[in-house]
Amino acid sequence: MDRLGSRCPLPGCPRPSVLLCLLILTASFLTYPMLRTLSQQLLSVVTGSYVSGTYSIVFVNCPNEQIARDIARAILDKKLTASVNILPKASSLYYWNGEIEEATEILLLIKTKTSKVHMLSSYIRLVHPFEIPEVFSLPMDQGDVHYLKWLEEGMAEE
Repeated sequence: MDRLGSRCPLPGCPRPSVLLCLLILTASFLTYPMLRTLSQQLLSVVTGSYVSGTYSIVFVNCPNEQIARDIARAILDKKLTASVNILPKASSLYYWNGEIEEATEILLLIKTKTSKVHMLSSYIRLVHPFEIPEVFSLPMDQGDVHYLKWLEEGMAEE
């Protein structure tokens, strides 16, 4: 009788197979973003086609053109992007400390790999003069294959 009792789990105790399934599900959930990115890159390499969302455009408002140029050069030097457009005089209206504010700002359009958006955002928060800089990104749905290849080469680490 002792043998039989040692094989059966205690009442209310989950079986090892249930615990293993829960562990696999948890690991899959935690690694999904990385696995998705790797599978997109592999598909792109194998097929030679562009996978939607591999690249993103990041928008950043700056208080003046000199700061915009400084940030653009710094992120180019760090290989966080291969191309930045500096668009002059964006009129901005926004709430700040409960009041409606109005300002003229310079808009940066930064083209980068989606996998670099987090590092790019973190760096911009460090160097940007605004207390809360406007930094957001949109994934590129389509793009010219030659241009996207050029972007990739421009961000390649040496």
